[in-house]
Amino acid sequence: MFASRNAIKLAARAFSTSGASQSKVAVLGAAGGIGQPLSLLLKANPRVTELGLYDIVNTPGVAADVGHVNTLSKVEGYTAKDQDGLKKALQGAELVVIPAGVPRKPGMTRDDLFNTNAGIVRDLAQACAEHCPTAKLLIISNPVNSTVPIATEVFKKAGVYDPKKIFGVTSLDLVRASRFIGDKIGKIVDVPVVGGHAGITIIPLFSQVEGLSLSGEERDALTHRVQFGGDEVVQAKDGLGSATLSMAYAGARFADSLLRAASGENVLEWAFIRTDLFKNEGLEFFSTYVKLDSQGVKEILPLPESLTDYEKELVNKAIPELKKSETKGTSFVANSQ
Repeated sequence: MFASRNAIKLAARAFSTSGASQSKVAVLGAAGGIGQPLSLLLKANPRVTELGLYDIVNTPGVAADVGHVNTLSKVEGYTAKDQDGLKKALQGAELVVIPAGVPRKPGMTRDDLFNTNAGIVRDLAQACAEHCPTAKLLIISNPVNSTVPIATEVFKKAGVYDPKKIFGVTSLDLVRASRFIGDKIGKIVDVPVVGGHAGITIIPLFSQVEGLSLSGEERDALTHRVQFGGDEVVQAKDGLGSATLSMAYAGARFADSLLRAASGENVLEWAFIRTDLFKNEGLEFFSTYVKLDSQGVKEILPLPESLTDYEKELVNKAIPELKKSETKGTSFVANSQ
């Protein structure tokens, strides 16, 4: 049922270059806590032939640093002070990854970031719609449950919207679920996670892991840990940031999935996308199974029929939360100048 995944390695030799094509990737927010390690991982991927790095400040230094990694991709860094810097970073991009924005601090939820990050994502999405309207957008900036609807509305306003090409990156939830289950069973397996990317909207489907047996207590504890795993990192960093390294890894992994699909591989992923799966409930965005191809989303797959009653109830509880976040994002764009 599930496609196998190779973990992204730091060494370039860990990637297969079969079927590689010319692929420019732009990273917006490249000098930040996620952006720097993400840029490093993308530089190590030989499927990436050019990196366009953009941030308010410090991006040329990041570009010079990762540019010494011994893969053949070209790297350029641009700042807000550079004339047409954002335009230059975006032109010709096949993928645009957006980790820009402020991180969480102790006591904050992802939704608390809305007031700052909503405007950042709106403005960057407008630039993407203008300078690389056919690129695939990978949105990391939180709250993803709202920022993906924001980007969608911006592209609609610009008349260049393609639902196959805008993704909310929820891969970190899958990475965490896989790691936490790995602690229990002693090996790494894929654990599908659907719904959204905040709190109770994160729904790990442990029932879909072949051979996995959990008691009710174990299931509840693991579900909560996946849903609120980010809080562990925020608290451990004691006010100095949120999950940056693991998020960079997850973002690079998802970018690699899209690049592999663009080169002709059959790839199954999970992402927060526009879908009709819950149209009757008035919900337009949901993280679910998707088949990828060179154009982005090839096919949206339904949730497994074998969900447990517990998992179905998690979905039911998530839907009203997702609807509120979606409305918040779309209303933000509608009320913007």
